[in-house]
Amino acid sequence: MIIRNRTRNSRRVARISGFTLIEILLVIVIILMLAGALVVFVLPQQEGAEKNTTRLLLNNIATALDTYRLNLGRYPTEQEGGLNALLIKPNYENPRLGEKWQGPYVKPGTRLEDPWGNKIHYELVDRALDDKKTGPPYKLYSLGPDGQPDTDDDIRLNTEDKGGGNSSGDQ
Repeated sequence: MIIRNRTRNSRRVARISGFTLIEILLVIVIILMLAGALVVFVLPQQEGAEKNTTRLLLNNIATALDTYRLNLGRYPTEQEGGLNALLIKPNYENPRLGEKWQGPYVKPGTRLEDPWGNKIHYELVDRALDDKKTGPPYKLYSLGPDGQPDTDDDIRLNTEDKGGGNSSGDQ
């Protein structure tokens, strides 16, 4: 008889001390709601951070291009490798130009790509055809998150206020 009472009491204690299925499911639902809210608030911040990173990269490349021009007297051409001339010394026809190259002009290991894996685009602009003749004689831009040229999300170096270090891109 005493043994039967002990087993009954131990069963009651075992039932009381555990969690029910409803309690466990409720905790899981609360955790999933918190994770969903985190995703809703964090993902837009990540896209903004990627755009800011691209603007900073464009400004760093613009500074490197200006330093290159100060050393060699002109900006790198496509025949010299374009932006790669900032990292690797090109083969110049004139050996005196090769002596003036003091690069690399950007930190070694710098990838000339935006956070979305697209190459940074660099194009020299013919000043004779440019009406405004303000800003640098080149275009420096990223294709943005969609990777398509000439869309609203392209991120361009702000050529009007290059000295201020700002760049524009529709957000």
